Formats: sequence, C-alpha cells, structure tokens
Amino acid sequence: MQTFTISRVGGQGDGVAETPQGPVFAGLTLPGETVRGEVVDGRLEQVEIVAPSPDRIAPVSPQYGDCGGCSLQHWADKPYLEWKREQVRLALAREGIEIEIEATVASPAGTRRRAALHARRTQDGRVVLGFKARRSWRLVEVRECPVADPRIIRAIPALTEVAAAFLEHPKSAPTLHVTWTLSGLDVDVTGVERRSGGGLSADAQMRAIAAAHRADLARLSLAGDTLVMARQPKIGFGPATVPLPAGGFLQAVPQAEAAMVERAVAAVKGARKIADLFCGAGTFTFPLATVAPVIAADASKAGIEALKAGVGSAKGMKAITAEARDLFRRPLTPYDLKGCDAIVFDPPRAGAIDQTAQIAGTKAGVVVGVSCNPQTFARDARVLIDAGFRLERVTPVDQFLWSAHVELVSVFKR
Repeated sequence: MQTFTISRVGGQGDGVAETPQGPVFAGLTLPGETVRGEVVDGRLEQVEIVAPSPDRIAPVSPQYGDCGGCSLQHWADKPYLEWKREQVRLALAREGIEIEIEATVASPAGTRRRAALHARRTQDGRVVLGFKARRSWRLVEVRECPVADPRIIRAIPALTEVAAAFLEHPKSAPTLHVTWTLSGLDVDVTGVERRSGGGLSADAQMRAIAAAHRADLARLSLAGDTLVMARQPKIGFGPATVPLPAGGFLQAVPQAEAAMVERAVAAVKGARKIADLFCGAGTFTFPLATVAPVIAADASKAGIEALKAGVGSAKGMKAITAEARDLFRRPLTPYDLKGCDAIVFDPPRAGAIDQTAQIAGTKAGVVVGVSCNPQTFARDARVLIDAGFRLERVTPVDQFLWSAHVELVSVFKR
C-alpha cells in the first residue's frame, strides 16, 4: 500500500497526486486529501481516505461509488462549481485566451428530464434497469437517482416491463433513452440486436407495445422508428410548442437550457436578422425569433421538420426560415449569412471549426457560442478572436450535476 496527497481534481473528475514518476489518478478523491492504495497503471486502486478534505460531504445517492454517474457528489457545492469554472479557464488558456470567467450556473437536483437506462437480464432471469458501473460494463441496478426527474424514477418498474420485450435476442443490450415531455414519457430504444430476419419479431413488438400502453408512455420508438404513439410528445421552446422527433436531441435540464437561452437572447437584443446554427428542433430559434427574423439550420431533417411544425403554435414571433443542412460538410458561407448581424451556434462536442471559419468572414457584430465541450469551444473561439472578435463573456453551466461535464454560453462582439 502506498500513501499520496491529492493536489487537484483532473479534467475527468479524478483526484490527481503528483509524483516523481508522474501523476497518479484516484477516483472519488478531493484536493488536500491523504489517500492510500495500490497503484496499477497509474491509477490508485482500492482507495482508502486517510485524511478527508474539509470540503468532503456525504453523498446522497445510494449507488454512490458503484454507479458511473454523479462521481463528484461528495464535493461541497462552492468548490465543486468553482472547479467547473476553472476547467473552462484552463481550456481557454491553452489557446492563449484570457478572460474573467463568470460564476458557474448551478442546476438543482431532481431536474434532469432525460435518462439513458440500460437493460439487462440477470442470471436468474430477472430484467433490471440501471446505469453503467464506474470504469466497467457491469450494470448497477437503479431504484433511486437524485439527479433525475422523479417522474422518470417512478416509472422504472413499468419501464422494466417495456425493456423485457427488447431482450429477445441473447446479444441485445437495450438502452432506453427516456425523456419527460409535456405529453408524458417518450422512450426511444437502441442497442437491440437485429435477428437474421431483421428487427424484433412480431410477438416481441406486440409485447413491447402492450407494455408501453400499461406504462402510459406518450411514445415508444426503436432507434427513431415509432412503434406506438398514444400522444405526440411535445416540448416548449420560448413561445412555441414543438413536436419532439423520436430519438431527437433535447437539452437535459430545463433550468440549464433556460439559463443559456436567456443569455443568448439578451446578447442579440437590437439585431435585425439572426442565424441559429445547429438549431435542432428550435431550442434557441423560437426565443430568438421574439427579437428578429431567424434563419435556422441543422443536419437533422426530423429536427427541422419539428421546428417548422412548431412555427404555427406561437404568436408574436418574427419570421423563421429553416433548412436541413449538414453544417460540417456544407457550412453556411458569408453569402448565405448575408444580412445576419447576430449569429448563434450550438454544435455537438466536436465543435464547428469549419462553420466558425465561415462565421469569421461575415459582417455579424455579435456571435453567441454555446458548447458542451470547453476544449473544442476554445479552438473555435481562437478562430473568431483572430478574425477580430472580442470574447466578452463566458458563463459555465452545470447541466450535468455532480459530473465532470461542463457546458457554457459565450458572447463575442466586434
């Protein structure tokens, strides 16, 4: 057994002890703690906390330490949120960008409206739902979850019955992507092994549909293809009510979404025409359209169709023009963006380096960048800054509570 002092928490959420041989990573530890264990491939295994940090608090999840999620719930709020702010600062510093980062916007517990529940059949034949264990493919059965919307957790017994129908093939490893919508629960299932004849058997489909009815699901779909829909799942974006596509993207926490939307709308006040790039089904589009006409683009045809369907549901908005377009392969050019004096972009984790280069060539005076990856955001921000933009504001958002994941919203001007 070896003893170490944790100096910091790394970008993936593990404590780090600096040694002459290099860093040693220790999960579920905090800065200043004295810990003991065996080092295996640079990681401390069977970690024992010898002297805990004064910032260590009691975890609230019964699965803490075993479940792979919420791995920072033992950290007091203030230093935890400050650590997330520091991760954004470090990412920007690597690109030579210095700015005062605003305080991290916190998300309350029990508010995550999306959950990915994995289904497995145990050796005794029982079907269980849960999350992946830490650094393992093993499943941790979940009956409680402090971050998820309680309505999702209460549905787990019924969802377990739904999941059973998708375990028809022995190699299937179904994941139920569960979303709470204005119409109730929307469930899209992935990870189902295709039989030689293709897809589920008719009998399995019927069992799944019957279970969905008993669970009062708004919709049940398989990899985006609807199996049964009792009610169209809908979601509110600003003044609009939008039909959510099966398997479509949605921000995980309404309060985090609201914080990002509020800042984006405030930044574009006074704009005459706005572009919303990587718009999805219209998370930002509809609130932005209360300010000025919006052109919206996203690769998801289903998302764009949902956005168009939502246009007629709200009053008081300016015109919205939406296009299904792969912005990685065919980014909108300065010509396409002519007349847009404000641009909002919210790309996936990979960032949007090619689209950002096109934004840099426009005459826009305000650009709002939303990101779920500070590293790729910093790279894209460098492009805008080199083109003459000033990064005026960066706000971290803790959408995924007690995880190492950091989101942010930023404002550039020139």
